[in-house]
Amino acid sequence: MFKGSITALVTPFKNGAVDEDQVVALTERQIAAGTHGLVPCGTTGESATLTFDEHMRVVEIVIQTAGGQIPVIAGTGSNSTAVAIQNQKRAKALGADAGLVVAPYYNKPNAEGLYQHFKAINDAVDLPIVVYNVPGRTVVDIDAETVARIAELDHVVGIKDATGDMGRVPAHRRLIGHDFVQLSGDDPTALGFNATGGVGAISVTSNVAPALCAQFQDATLNGDWDKAREINDKLLPLHYALFTSSSPGPTKYAMSLLGAMNTELRLPLTEPDETSNTAVREAMVIAGLLDQA
Repeated sequence: MFKGSITALVTPFKNGAVDEDQVVALTERQIAAGTHGLVPCGTTGESATLTFDEHMRVVEIVIQTAGGQIPVIAGTGSNSTAVAIQNQKRAKALGADAGLVVAPYYNKPNAEGLYQHFKAINDAVDLPIVVYNVPGRTVVDIDAETVARIAELDHVVGIKDATGDMGRVPAHRRLIGHDFVQLSGDDPTALGFNATGGVGAISVTSNVAPALCAQFQDATLNGDWDKAREINDKLLPLHYALFTSSSPGPTKYAMSLLGAMNTELRLPLTEPDETSNTAVREAMVIAGLLDQA
């Protein structure tokens, strides 16, 4: 169920509030472009600044709009195990296909603490779990051996790996098996990730270029590596440009150039500077999304 181009959906705001109509429009845009799945309220969705009610309302809207056409993996993680369980329960009640559960950030748990965190969520809620390992944000890395232990839990079906370490994919395959769903969380290394055994990406870039990202993932899954490399060459500058300022600022700016949404963020995030904006525009020209920078 979980493979291909899965968009880590941005959350649109209007005058400080979640723009619910725009959530619908962005979801419909993704489905029309061929996106294979959606992740509302992950890191890219500014989940850290959403209230519980806002968070779950966005998840609800995306699920309702998707209408079963593509899977929805709700962002449900927290550095509080109790809150993560609460989020996972609500996501299940709303009809999510899975919960994306990030490693607890700030607390810096050891391997046993990481395992017990995921075990508690697994035992409390009958909903698939996609583990999210992003040490650049959480300051804790779930090593391959710990992932393998977590993968023994009944509801754990896969991982979003944002380490950028290509060695993780074969390590997970060796320790866990080939059926464990491995999704990249790092757009620049998505080509190598799939080449070594991954089956898709939870992508930031697919907010901006959903059709190209879907075509890229289709090519890798079909074994058409020449086409995949060709598309990757177009997308690579954009992958990097979208992180020239705090994400998702550059992504929202890029989408505003396409007329897809405004650039509003929530503090403590602020809009990108002109250096970042220039890099985004130039990358969009290379990708064929704009005629000129």
